[in-house]
Amino acid sequence: MAIDGTREFLDQIARTGELVRITQPVKARLEIAEIADRCMKSPGGGPALLFENVTLDDGSTSAYPVAINLFGSMRRMCLALGVDNLDDVGGRISDLLNLKVPEGLLGKLAMLPRLAEIAKFPPRIKGGRAACQDRVLQRGEIDLRKLPFLTTWPGDGGPYITLPMVITTDPVRGIRNVGMYRIQVLGRDTLAMHWQRHKVGAAHWREMATRGEKMNVVIAIGGDPASVYSGSAPLPPTIDEFIFAGFLRKSPVELAKAVTCDLEVPGEADFVIEGYIDPAEELVLEGPFGDHTGYYSLADYYPKVHVTAVTMRRDPVYIATLVGRPPMEDYFLGHATERIFLPLLKLTVPEIVDYHMPAPGIFHNLVFVSIDKQYPGQAYKVMNALWGQGLMSLAKVLVVVDKEVNVRDPDEAWWIALNNIDPERDVRFTMGPVDVLDHASREFTYGSKMGIDGTRKWKEEGFTREWPGLITMDEATIRQVDEMWPRLGIQLKKR
Repeated sequence: MAIDGTREFLDQIARTGELVRITQPVKARLEIAEIADRCMKSPGGGPALLFENVTLDDGSTSAYPVAINLFGSMRRMCLALGVDNLDDVGGRISDLLNLKVPEGLLGKLAMLPRLAEIAKFPPRIKGGRAACQDRVLQRGEIDLRKLPFLTTWPGDGGPYITLPMVITTDPVRGIRNVGMYRIQVLGRDTLAMHWQRHKVGAAHWREMATRGEKMNVVIAIGGDPASVYSGSAPLPPTIDEFIFAGFLRKSPVELAKAVTCDLEVPGEADFVIEGYIDPAEELVLEGPFGDHTGYYSLADYYPKVHVTAVTMRRDPVYIATLVGRPPMEDYFLGHATERIFLPLLKLTVPEIVDYHMPAPGIFHNLVFVSIDKQYPGQAYKVMNALWGQGLMSLAKVLVVVDKEVNVRDPDEAWWIALNNIDPERDVRFTMGPVDVLDHASREFTYGSKMGIDGTRKWKEEGFTREWPGLITMDEATIRQVDEMWPRLGIQLKKR
């Protein structure tokens, strides 16, 4: 059953025992972040938090509660997407990719339910006002400072919106995009939109700037968790995130017409901020911001958003996230992406068995990849293929190992790779785009990457010595010890 809104998501989390309600007065500036950081760094990601008594920067009490770390565990991430295991979503994608029209009438009839499922994905457009428009503020009524936006680190340039769905439209093809970008609150009715040059929203803005036309933009906060997640997913520019969210939740996303522009907004959102960007205006200084690298990203110039309306539900909850030194909540969002998009990655790089982006690598710094090696040099072929795949092009270090290696266990992956390499022979360097937030690159968004071939080496690859076997215990002894273990009185902690 699809979860339709933040309140429903919170109720579901509470039933699992993973929600803590906090009635103690807590400041939106720094204090919520410090509490959340301690929870996120605890084993398993810590509980979701609902702050019911939030103090704003002017000393007043927020009219709205703040929820954070909603996606910060494997259990809650699965709950958000309506699955028992994140690989289940990848399995559904694999089924769709393998759709072939069978022979015979019975085979064709058996295919109909799967085709019917595809037809459910497009969003539904609601006539009239949606739940997210129960209250509408315009012009002089707007004051963003009354919303509980968080300042998460002492060096931040100000309060930020950190878990939004930023909605724009491709001015050429008319395709909607929903992205997740940080947004700095500048004043009563102005924001700074931090969309990096590699992002789709930034491409839309550049096209509008070329035309000299104002660009409409909508920022939705809260709503059904599948839609919130979809804003972070690295979908191709031609795929509508709300269609993808409908696929994830197995139910269409309800959209409604925005109040002051021609964009459509998720009807179950808690808050919707409508506005526009004028390309004729100068960019505004945005930042610094304590980022997911664990370092501050420096202040730079980005477009200013003029807010034309703020709409909200009758009982909205402001949802936020916190980024900083890993592990953080974003690890679980990224892990969902890793699991969901594996089948799509295998379409173009079929020898991939699995891949994993461990938390310390903050997604783009380290990727482990296992492959079914069939010929010499295949590890390098995979490296080059991955560096040509969308945002995987930003991966700083790729480590390729054989298919039997569990890449989801970084200790095992490094153990195998470091045993299998001769550094001069098995490490390759290349140049290309890097993440905007990479402060170590030689130039802004441009630098080097490293590929490590940690596979077993073949004679054709110049290895003429005998390759040793792994140390393993024989199965008979393992079974005997398994049987006697309960009688040994040894209690071991689980990893």
